[in-house]
Amino acid sequence: MDRLATLDLFVRIVDRGSFSAAAAACGVSRPVATAAIKALEHRLGTRLLHRSTRHVQPTVEGAAYYRRCVAILADLEDADRSASGAVAGLLRADVVGRMARMIVLPALPDFLARHPALTVHLGEGERFVDLVREGVDCVVRAGRLPDSDMIVRPLGVMDEVTVASPDYLARHGTPATPDELEGHQMIGFVSSRTGQALPLEFTRGEEVIEVSLPARLLVSGADMSAAAARLGFGLAQAPRYGFAQDLANGTLIEVLPDFLPTPTPLSVLYPSNRQLSARVRVFVDWLVDLIGPRLQSGAPEL
Repeated sequence: MDRLATLDLFVRIVDRGSFSAAAAACGVSRPVATAAIKALEHRLGTRLLHRSTRHVQPTVEGAAYYRRCVAILADLEDADRSASGAVAGLLRADVVGRMARMIVLPALPDFLARHPALTVHLGEGERFVDLVREGVDCVVRAGRLPDSDMIVRPLGVMDEVTVASPDYLARHGTPATPDELEGHQMIGFVSSRTGQALPLEFTRGEEVIEVSLPARLLVSGADMSAAAARLGFGLAQAPRYGFAQDLANGTLIEVLPDFLPTPTPLSVLYPSNRQLSARVRVFVDWLVDLIGPRLQSGAPEL
């Protein structure tokens, strides 16, 4: 391997904590990757990585070398962009729930037309993603985020709504206040961070009321929650934009409209220990321009 490819390999090994994962990402075999790093350490005259059967992590010298390599590779990418005027390469992004299909995907052709040398690997998920280890460049996530070393760019907040099917309300009654929820059931939305079902939230003036109802069904995705609500499994809460069509055609009915759930913040995150590459920068800026104004204006399509 040439020196530049070896630097890229070394950075990927540190990022993912694995020779095998880094080798696969670089399109080489594990033995080739091992030989390249051994040759690099021999040339530098120092050990860069601590190796164990389960994990690989940098030595003190390796951590310092890693930071320089990240900066060099990012500078090279920027230099290539300046010379060619194009953003190129593969960008991996993961977008929460329905937003990937309802908001990002329809607008993506215009973005790709502006950057014809860029390829986007777009994932859709709710779970917490270890960006560095999984090789993901950035993610869009909803909710209050745990402390981490990620850089967070707020996109805005999403209005939430409580819904149920007409059949469910016919069987259980329509509550007028949160105090009348006894005897009701909720569709338990399981947090990917805690593994526990989130309580329902309602606001009464400045007060936030949390209510945990019995849940015969637990789900971990927005689409499953919406489908379960339509089938009458119980009360569900989610961003209003995801239920807009159901509310319009009567498939679902808004419940307790005077006690709205707390709005949900929406953010885009990317690693702080990596110099921001040109392709990530343009994609994040595009997301801010695409999603932010819709959240601020409360546009009906969102």
